[in-house]
Amino acid sequence: MLRAACIVIWLASPSIGQGFYTLKGHGGPIMDIAVSPLGEISTASFDNAVGFWRTDGPVWLEGHRAAVNTVCFLNNKIIASGADDFTLWVWSLESASGRMVAAHTAKIADVAIAPDGQTLATASWDNKIGLTHIEGLDGSVESWLVDDMILLSGHRAGVNAIAFTQDGQTLYSASMDGTIRSWNLNDPKAPSTVIVKHGFGVNRLIVNDADGWLAYGAADGGTRMVDLNTGETIADFTLGRRPVLSMAYDPVTKMLAIGDGQGYIMFIDTTVRRITTDFKASLTGPIWALSYSPDGEYIHAGGIEDIVYSWPVAVMDEHIPMVGGIQSFLEDPISLPNGERQFKRKCSICHSLTKSSARKAGPSLYGLFGRKAGTVIDYTYSDTLSGSSIVWSEESVNALFDLGPDHFIPGTKMPMQRIVKKHDRDDLIDYLRTNTVQEEN
Repeated sequence: MLRAACIVIWLASPSIGQGFYTLKGHGGPIMDIAVSPLGEISTASFDNAVGFWRTDGPVWLEGHRAAVNTVCFLNNKIIASGADDFTLWVWSLESASGRMVAAHTAKIADVAIAPDGQTLATASWDNKIGLTHIEGLDGSVESWLVDDMILLSGHRAGVNAIAFTQDGQTLYSASMDGTIRSWNLNDPKAPSTVIVKHGFGVNRLIVNDADGWLAYGAADGGTRMVDLNTGETIADFTLGRRPVLSMAYDPVTKMLAIGDGQGYIMFIDTTVRRITTDFKASLTGPIWALSYSPDGEYIHAGGIEDIVYSWPVAVMDEHIPMVGGIQSFLEDPISLPNGERQFKRKCSICHSLTKSSARKAGPSLYGLFGRKAGTVIDYTYSDTLSGSSIVWSEESVNALFDLGPDHFIPGTKMPMQRIVKKHDRDDLIDYLRTNTVQEEN
């Protein structure tokens, strides 16, 4: 579950005046960022891991079997995370260990903690919301008392985002069905109330019941503030960039940050309902994750790169955008030979060609041919591959992509993917033959 990394990073909680900084160590895109009341940072990544960033380096919390989509702090010592493997994990930062506490029947897209500090809500693509109550979080991981998950049904498509009111009596949810609903948690069996009918899928949600509004971002780029009592739109900040992928709100400065698929972070002063800054934060991809520092002075952002970028909000325009370089899977395919093109577009986001798996979502392909499946020592496999009798050869690699991983190895956590054309599979195999050869001693 735990892997400590011996690398040098910038401080997770920068001192005033430190300026722009980055956090490096993940092996895949950054899907979510959470910040504790003390300013410590946790991250969710496509590399299947949760990162907790100490001043002496990151600690990797490993238990999920697929990309981690969401992370939140329950308090300064406990983290929760949800992933593509359908599971909700809770982690103790003191022992750097955790356990699975609940599971949906589809990916978990968002997780939120109620004001009681013990009830977790999960938004899932199984169209449901889960409520999981945990007692004894101040004890050891093994001693936690976890109630069975209560499921809330009403949405007609996957649920993307959830948020509690400050008193914990109401939960709001946003869905791919284009609606935002409210749920009375004093009576979970009661029908939900539709607050917003947007039409296109709603991806992100911020609730500020103290000031009487919620804000949401949608797949069509719609970005609006809505009156909680009437459901009426009170401000529309839609700029036509789609989709909206991330949102963060700072209660100190009352600033709202919105990240989109074209790499921009838009800042809105919610007191006067005006856009103050529109910053091109990424040159190569979307902004999937946003979170403010507790004092509102920094905005932390993540996207297609495996790096967290942190900018001082007041002088963002003076700093560089995300410039970690073009990711291999985004290189211009026209400039590449076909075998290399197939690898970089289909494989490189999850697999390295080096001896180390390099914190990727999949194992290294170094020395692939002739190797028994499930045997790379620095990678945690699914039970299906750990006990597999498959030996990787031209024939088995061809079958993997001809049939698709879900048919060739039922139960694998490898994403469903086929390479339909035989000449593309042949060129990929030739490329792997050349580039995965083990060095002679």
